[in-house]
Amino acid sequence: MPDIRRIDVLRFRERIQERDPARTRRWIADEERREAERIRGQQARPPAPDWLIELGIGQGKPQVCVHVGGCRMAGTRSRSAGPAQAHQALHEGVAACIHCRSDTEFGVLD
Repeated sequence: MPDIRRIDVLRFRERIQERDPARTRRWIADEERREAERIRGQQARPPAPDWLIELGIGQGKPQVCVHVGGCRMAGTRSRSAGPAQAHQALHEGVAACIHCRSDTEFGVLD
């Protein structure tokens, strides 16, 4: 069995301790890169639509509700719409969202 000297143990410990700061700096650089990517993604995101039309389920996916853009009650089946499309949908009898009251934006009241 080889004779382990104290100096060899201390040198081994030194090598291990030298690796840890380098690993931590690598972790920090990785996290900074992820944060920069997240910020770039937010800046490149297109603006929220002004109007949303929520579609139903089933054959033909009928329009079921008109929302103001950014309405929290708009479901996952919502599609962006222009003001003319939203106005036309309301006039055709598609319901206005009771939370964001998209009908009052156009002056269309029940």
